[in-house]
Amino acid sequence: MKLVSFLLDGSSPRYGAVSGDAVIDLSARLGDRFPTITDFIAAPPRAEVEHWLATGAGDHPLAGLTLLPPVPRPGKIICVGLNYEAHKAEAVRNPTDRPMLFARWPETLIGHAAPLVIPKISDMLDYEAELVAVIGAPTGRYLPADQALAKVFGYTCMNEGSVRDWQRHSSQVTAGKNFEGTGAVGPWLVTADEVGDPQTLDLALRLNGAVMQAANTRDMIWPIAETIAYITDWLSLQPGDMIATGTPAGVGSRRTPPVFLQPGDLVEVEIDRIGTLRNRVVKEPA
Repeated sequence: MKLVSFLLDGSSPRYGAVSGDAVIDLSARLGDRFPTITDFIAAPPRAEVEHWLATGAGDHPLAGLTLLPPVPRPGKIICVGLNYEAHKAEAVRNPTDRPMLFARWPETLIGHAAPLVIPKISDMLDYEAELVAVIGAPTGRYLPADQALAKVFGYTCMNEGSVRDWQRHSSQVTAGKNFEGTGAVGPWLVTADEVGDPQTLDLALRLNGAVMQAANTRDMIWPIAETIAYITDWLSLQPGDMIATGTPAGVGSRRTPPVFLQPGDLVEVEIDRIGTLRNRVVKEPA
């Protein structure tokens, strides 16, 4: 099952299931029973939705919708840094024996085909292809790693844009990771049953058609299950929370010469069994 969040004719955010080239409007069909996609994720009425998908009848053409991040207002966005050995080496950062974690905020996120924004106070917006896991059930504290993937509802793509000069203003990366309009997510959320083993996925980032990053999620230092278990040692996770699992080598800031995003660039993140997230780059007006 593929789920999207979208706007329709200036409406408030809605969500639906992708059926071919159309979308079944679950906001309309499920109404007050599941008013938001987070409510749906927490207790999905799968039999109803699978019945509607089997009919093949959609409510809106997919191409005519403005897509939002699949979960527009996640309660938490926790990101893993330096989670691929080759990227850790190019980043020239001290290795640690625990996952390097930081937070993003929902205001920074954009959807598929939305403009990725270079802030007017920087020319150092960098790209980062990442697999995102979306939590589907409360984890509680101290969740064992062998139970962690059962708490994942599904997966999506992310281009976790980083404003590198602001990221380096201090030892904390928070500012550079939280500019508005820099965190592209989508195009949809694919349920875990359709993705299968999340540690076997090829992912790639293309900039104007040229491959800049390419790896497989088996190369993660901290697999998704271990990362979730580590987070729950100190914090419970809730339905809709997002875990961005880190980017592989090839980021623009570590190239010679550096490659930062420019107005008009087309950035694509493609992940096996999920899809392709596309965004055009713009410069924030002066």
